[in-house]
Formats: sequence, C-alpha cells, structure tokens
Amino acid sequence: MHLILALRKSTDLHPPLRGETTDMSGSMITERRRAGRPGRRANLVRTATRPFAVVAALLAFAVATPLGAQPGGGRASLPAATRAVLQSGIRRLLDSAGVPSIAVAIARDGVVLWEEGFGYADVERRVPATATTLYSLASISKPFTATAVMQLVEQGRVQLDRPVDDYLGGMRLTGLAGDRSGATVRRVLSHTAGLPLHYRFFYTGDSIVPDVPRTIERYGRVVFPPGEVYSYSNLGFGILGELVAHVAGTSYETYMREKVFRPLGLTTTTVGTGAGLANSAVRYDSRRRAIPFYDFDHRGASAVYSSAHELVLFGMSHLKRRPRDASGRATAAVLADSTIDLMQRVATPGDTANGYGLGWGIDDALGVRRVQHTGGMPGVSTVLSLYPTEGVAVVVLSNQSSGLVGRIAADIAAAVLPPSFGAALAARRAAPPVAASFAAPPDLRGEWRGTVRTYDGTLPLVLRVDSSEVRVRLGDGAGALWTLLNNAGYRDGVIGGRFLGTIPTAEARRVPHVISLQLQARNGTMRGWVAASATAETNDYSLSSYAELTRTATAAGGGQDR
Repeated sequence: MHLILALRKSTDLHPPLRGETTDMSGSMITERRRAGRPGRRANLVRTATRPFAVVAALLAFAVATPLGAQPGGGRASLPAATRAVLQSGIRRLLDSAGVPSIAVAIARDGVVLWEEGFGYADVERRVPATATTLYSLASISKPFTATAVMQLVEQGRVQLDRPVDDYLGGMRLTGLAGDRSGATVRRVLSHTAGLPLHYRFFYTGDSIVPDVPRTIERYGRVVFPPGEVYSYSNLGFGILGELVAHVAGTSYETYMREKVFRPLGLTTTTVGTGAGLANSAVRYDSRRRAIPFYDFDHRGASAVYSSAHELVLFGMSHLKRRPRDASGRATAAVLADSTIDLMQRVATPGDTANGYGLGWGIDDALGVRRVQHTGGMPGVSTVLSLYPTEGVAVVVLSNQSSGLVGRIAADIAAAVLPPSFGAALAARRAAPPVAASFAAPPDLRGEWRGTVRTYDGTLPLVLRVDSSEVRVRLGDGAGALWTLLNNAGYRDGVIGGRFLGTIPTAEARRVPHVISLQLQARNGTMRGWVAASATAETNDYSLSSYAELTRTATAAGGGQDR
C-alpha cells in the first residue's frame, strides 16, 4: 500500500542536502495560505506579481545613477529613484501577500545607505514597523554564537580541534556512527560533527520546559562519522551556547550582551523569548494570529532578537568595517580580521566554493561571493547577506513565516552590486523552473534493513530503493505500512526525504508528526538520523533518533515480505 503526502519544505529548519542553496529566482512573489483543517499544514499558493519589473527598473537606475550621486554632495545613500522602486515593491507585497511587516537595511563600505520598516510590528495595536523594531532572528543567531566561540578561541580558552565535550562540564555526547571525540568545536561550528537535525519550541503554557542536559543525553548523538557529512543541527549550536557559558563562567545571555552586543554598539539586541521585550515585533502565523512566546533547548542556535539597523551593523563587523555607535564613534573590533577570514572559509566536505563555514553559509551568488545566514521559525523569516568583495551587507526581517525575504534581499542587493549581478538575477528568474527528480545510482538500489534507535527503544526500518523512488516501512505488525519517501534527494552519498509514520516516544507523540530522514550510504551500510517532525503550523519540534541499516538485496523489492 502506498501512502503519498505532499510535505512542505523549510530551508531553515529542514535544510536541503549540502550543495543545494536557497535560490533567488522569484522576484516579488506573493504568498498566501489556504487555511487547512486544524492541525494540518497550510497549503502554500504562489502568485507572481510583476516578476521582473523590480530588477529591470533597478538595472536601469544602476546604469543611469551612480551610487551616492545625491544633490549637494550629501552622505552616501541609495539614489532616490532606486529607493522608490524598492519601497513600491515591498509595499505591494505587504498588501497582496498579507505579511504583517518587513524591515530592511543595506550598508556599503561601513555606511548605512538605507533602512526602513514597512507594515505593522503589532497589527492589533497598529504599531508601525521601523528600522529599530526588534525581530526574532531565528538561525541568524548562529553567526552571533559563532562570534562568541571564536572570541574564546582567540583568547586561547577554546581550541577548534578539541572535542566539544571538553568544554561542557559534565555533559557528554554519545558516539554511535563515530567516536564522540571526533565531534570537535570546528566541526560543530560547520555542522559536520555528525549531530542530527533537532529543534524544539517550548510554548508559553506548555507543561514541559527546556532541559538542556536531558536534551543532550537523549538527542546529542553522533549519527554520522564526524567530518564526513554536512547535517544542519540547531542542537549543535545550542551546545556551543553551553560551551560559551561553561568556559566564560557566566550565562550565555550575559556573555553575548557584554562581549558581543555592547562592544559592537548593539544596545538593544538581546537573547530571549521576546516576552516583555519593548519595541519588538509580534510573531504571526499564516492567518495573522499572534503566536505565543516560545523558548528553546538550543538558544545558541535560535534565540537572538535584533533590529534591521543593529543587524546590519553586525554584518559590517564581519565585513571588517567598524560600525559607528549612536554617538558617532567607531565601535570596537570584536574579532581579528584573520578570524573573520577563517569563519568565511568553506569547512564542509566537497565543493570548496559553496558550503558552510564557521557559522556562515557561503556561496557564489550569481557571480558575486556571498556570505549569508537565513532564519525561519513560526512567525519568523530573516536574511542577512554579506558580499565581502563589494563591502555590502543586506538585511531583511519579517514577523511571519514567508519565502519573500530572500527575494527582497536579492532585489536590494541588485541596487548596489555590479549590473552583471542584476542581469544574472533577471535571467535566472526568467528561466523555467527545473522539476526536482530522484535518480538512485546502482550502488544505492536494493533493500536496506535495520533499526531506528530512540532514547527508549528500537524500531525496525526497511528502505526499498528503486531507480526513481524509495519506499519505506517503519515498525512491524499490522500498523506498519509501506509509504513513499517524499521529496527524496541524493547527493554526496547521502539520501534524504520525508514520509508518513510515527515515532512512538512520549516526547514525539505530544503532537502529530511526519518523519524526516538523512542517511549516509557507504560500503553496504546506511547511518544517520530519522526525525519526528511536527506537522502543525506551530512546528513544535523535530526530534531525531539514530538509524543504521544494512543492504540485504541488490534489487528493489528483493526481500521476502511485502
């Protein structure tokens, strides 16, 4: 029996296989969501609104009006006509897509060229969004945490190639697919330590509260041989937050405020849930309902709040520019230039130009090198893009989950990057979409049998890999049904996808979920993670367990049972 479910992807919480990047192909895309039944993900409908008009207009202005050519020789800024095109496009999106607010900022060579808020930070109270409104950053918290870790490395208090366990006091990872000693600080920073997918939101009023030691005990498992696989892990950066606290002898929140935020002049940037935080944007779901506050068991991955104004200052610091504080004085450099270079060097296996460094994603964005991080959680979509060769930093923040922010960030970047960037962007958007497909190489095809090892037991797992599809069965008995692996992908020896099923642990059973997996196939064995991923729009968690399978037949369907 085949059960097929169309599963929504999130490039932040459920990132693609390494080597795939979030594209910028849709210009000014309207997103609206159809309300589904309670407990079901909303269906996403996209409608293009003037898909090339913004980029075409920006290209025309870029040729006609040099940056900063303002009457009277005033401070450098975006040309008024360019700014008007961008403002018009953003306002149109807010009206058509129902996104409550967007805040943007762009800087070049240490100077903020433009920053502005659109829409409402608080819809009910009609509080306008501004460039100084505080937004939840989600995974843009990771470059902040990486900055703190690298400060400790510079001070000689942390060594990049020592096991992260050495800096966690009594907490320890569990080695399964590889020795935990291989999970070094460097590898945790680059998502190559072998740790699994993990995120968890603890909403106000929940009976369960974050317990980091228990999280590390249950989910801090080395599920890939360290150094071999890029596997995006919020848990890893949560562990780095614990490292900062343990080594510094203070809380993670205090260290970030005293050693990272304040020295950079980020006087309102903070770590927390947002509860009681003045001048902050309310997070909204797809129906514009306010989302309750939530905490994490991985604050170092997800818990920073900042504004477009202050986030672009942070971006400047990683472009080796010293931003100025409110009084006009240059702020302190919190990292050496050589450390910044190291963080922006690809540290993932394979492609040396596109991958992940130490707290940053790195790629060639249409001919211009880009250092970037995005963020996505319930009620949050964020982008911070740096173009080091051009000295450009771009910020786009929203208080609703939306695919718009990356496209807006690309349009803003096109206003100041070389015209070739805008031309390449327009050409990519004009190209027809390429349909995703799965094609299994011969050495992957066949039947694979093994187990999923949860924190309180094991489940049988079988994969049958055909040339163009994968079928999965989890568990045994009458309730164990064959299902298709949706969104199947295979790259660099790693297979990934999602399927219908249930992980029967007490923590996973709290809300309805589907199952995600990412497994490395090598020498007749698959190892990796299988995660219960919540399906409600609140997206409560992805909780991973270790999976190990052995190839038992060389042709799909070669097993005895069906």
